[in-house]
Amino acid sequence: MIKLEVFGIGCPKCQATEKNAAEALRQLGLEGEVKLVKDQLQIIKKGIISTPALAINGDVKAMGRIPQVKEIVNWLSEKR
Repeated sequence: MIKLEVFGIGCPKCQATEKNAAEALRQLGLEGEVKLVKDQLQIIKKGIISTPALAINGDVKAMGRIPQVKEIVNWLSEKR
């Protein structure tokens, strides 16, 4: 199962990142979990300096911006 983590405080940009991640999973027909991580200590431990950020299976793919669905689809396709 694929684990997508959105790091941020739950702002509209974080919500958009969460929505795009879920849509990318849906488009590929993959089972996965999209989780919003709000804990600042976890965000710092990941080395994230600006939010929103997106990690796929622990690998940070985007930071400080909202990744597009197509971009997330490409990253998920690499994991297959």
